Formats: sequence, C-alpha cells, structure tokens
Amino acid sequence: MSELEVVDPEIAAAVRNEMIRQALTIELVAATNFASRAVLEVQSSVFAHKTLEGYLGRRYHGGHKYVDVIENLAIERAKKLFGAEHANVQPHSGVSANMAVFFAALQPGDRILAMDLASGGHLSHGQSASFSGRFYRASFYGVDLDSELIDYDEVLAIASREKPKMIICGASAYPRIINFAKFREIADEVGAYLLADVAHYAGLIAGGAYPSPVPYADFVTFTTYKTMRGARGGTILCRREFARQIDRAVFPGVQGSMHAHLIAAKAVTFRMAMTEEFRVYAKQVVANARALAKALQERGYRIVSGGTDSHIVLVDLRPKKVTGKQAQEVLESVGIVTNMNRIPADPLGPNVASGIRLGSSAMTTRGFREAEMEETADIIDAVLSHPDDERALEEARHRVKELCLRFPLYLDHWEMSSINHQLR
Repeated sequence: MSELEVVDPEIAAAVRNEMIRQALTIELVAATNFASRAVLEVQSSVFAHKTLEGYLGRRYHGGHKYVDVIENLAIERAKKLFGAEHANVQPHSGVSANMAVFFAALQPGDRILAMDLASGGHLSHGQSASFSGRFYRASFYGVDLDSELIDYDEVLAIASREKPKMIICGASAYPRIINFAKFREIADEVGAYLLADVAHYAGLIAGGAYPSPVPYADFVTFTTYKTMRGARGGTILCRREFARQIDRAVFPGVQGSMHAHLIAAKAVTFRMAMTEEFRVYAKQVVANARALAKALQERGYRIVSGGTDSHIVLVDLRPKKVTGKQAQEVLESVGIVTNMNRIPADPLGPNVASGIRLGSSAMTTRGFREAEMEETADIIDAVLSHPDDERALEEARHRVKELCLRFPLYLDHWEMSSINHQLR
C-alpha cells in the first residue's frame, strides 16, 4: 500500500489493522467469507473507472467494448453454473436484487408471504423497517416450535387464507434444507409467483451440497460473497419469460450506473465456483458446520432444529444463562467473531437475543476441517462458561491465535508469525 500510505496514512493504517484483525480472528459470521486474490485484484482494476448504464447492445455511454466482454462472461457463467435461462448480474446487493424482483412482479399494495424474522427470515422479505414492508402487505410463516422446521402444511394454510401474489422462500438464519419443490406446489395452489432468496446457500448450491431452487422458482436471488466467497453484490436468475421485466426493473427501475469492476469480479467468482476444488469446499463447509454443531451439543449447548444441513449453526444460549449480545461481545474479545441472533419464539428482542448464529464458510476457506471446528467449539465453551475469568479469556486468546497462525490469510506463515510477534 505504498501509494495509499503517502496519500492517506490514516486509511492505510486502518486497512493494515483490519488485515491483521482478520488474519488473527476466527470468523464465524455466517454472511462473511474471504475472496480470492483474483477477485480482489479485479475489484481494484481499471474497470472501477467505467461509468455505464444499460445492457449489452443497449448502452447509454460509449467505451463499453470490454465491459460488454466481462458482463457477457458473467451472465453466461451464472446461467451455466446454476442451470438458469436468464441472469442479471448488475444488482449492487442482495436487497437490490430482491427489490428489482418485487418491482418486476408486483404492484404497491400487493400481498406477499415470507418467513418471519424470528424464524430466520430476512428484513427485505416484508419487514416493516424495509421497503418491502412499506410498499407491500406482508404475511409471515414460521417454523414448528417442536421440530423448529418449516411446517409446509401451515405455509399452505396461510397462503390459502392470505392469497399472496408472491411467496418468498429462503432465509438468513434457517440451517436446514428448504423444500423448494413443496413451495412450488403451494405457489401453484394459490396462483402466486415464487421467489427463492438463496443469498446464504448459493455457494452450497453451486457446489452441489444443497438443493437448487432454479427448477422450481420463478425468480432466484442471491449474493456472490457469503458461501460463494467472491465479489460483493447480487444476482437474479429467472425464467426466460421474465427476462425483460427483470432487466427493466434493475435498470432503470432501481439502479443507475452498473459497477463494472464488481461485475468482472462476479465473473471470476462464477468461474471459480465451476471447479472441482469448489465442490470439495462446499461439501466441507457443510461437514464443518455439522462438526461444530455436534461439538457444541456435546458440551451442553442446544442447537436449534437439532443440527444443520448448511453452513449455519444456530445456538440457543438459554441453558447457559447468557444472552446472544453477551456471548457476541465476550467471544469477540478473545478473537472469535459471531453475531447475536433470535431463535424461534425468542422471548428477547433482536438487540439482545437468546442465541448466536455461527457459520462455517469463512474458516473452511482458510483450511479448517472437522478437528479445527471441534477445537473452536471447545474455545467457545471455555469462554462462555467463564466469561468473567480473565485468566480463562487470556488462555482462549492464545488458543485462537495459535489456530489462526496455522491457517494464514493471504500472508504466508512467516508474515503471520512476524505480525503476531509484533503484537506481543
């Protein structure tokens, strides 16, 4: 960062410190991952200079010859990777992608049906704080409180009563497999569109470790980081019959200029997701999440739904007499990053919560396997069992650093060890 250090040493210092923080941290936030060097390179390439609106063959600025190349590659790779008829790779985020689908398929005031927030749904699926809750009339389904799984009979009953124009499946904190075929049946029964928001599961789907909604949903949205471990941004897949509606909803509907550097990075992300190495990674993500869940169960923690079929482990902390907020804060103090999360029928609000959400994607990217996940569970238990014992916390910090040093992030072992030595 020699140039940045001259131009803006304060920002350069923040970048360096964040690099050190990430390198010496066990990252368990389910929405976080580490992009490849190739993705980082293209994100900071000269494509970042380009202002451009429109689509292939219909641009509103000149100088688009090579942007056409990268957008076409991104589109064709997304279609091939997921078996889709049409792809729009311009959305700036997952919420932008969802907004475009809403604008393409619905009118303000139309009814939608989605998973409620406490059961694992997302803000953009009809919550009052989001555009989706302000412009559309939302109803919600949850999970069966005994199994903590989606009750498809209940979803059908609610859909039959509410008559939504669109049903949304997909979640940000639901660890189990979603039966997309069953949702298709329900949508057909009530005459609704089906939107599958698989922002969290997309990488697992691409790697063959989780079922695909593409054969069943009218629209599929996802982000290209999380389990995709690539560029930050969103993508929409749809049937060919909806292609024009979707493209017009993205631009000029909800966005202006496209981010060419991020579209180039998405193209790289899709190419990397087509490899055998990625398929091995996706299966290891699930294996690691299951190992983490099992190890925590063995230490007395209650895992929501009894386990996981994805990268997500949702932990009910009530048996341990600690809140999600308290757990998040004390774990971060020793170098383990998580996020507090509500659990089904949570008696606490979202700013405190009774649980934490853990994800296996990022540390799988760094090389963790089942043994490291079990060791991580042991550290978590040591911290949450003695949150006020400074000696126990210091021992946990040491164990976290030792684990991280064994799995360098971008830096080699010598550089990691040198940074750790400087911090002592």
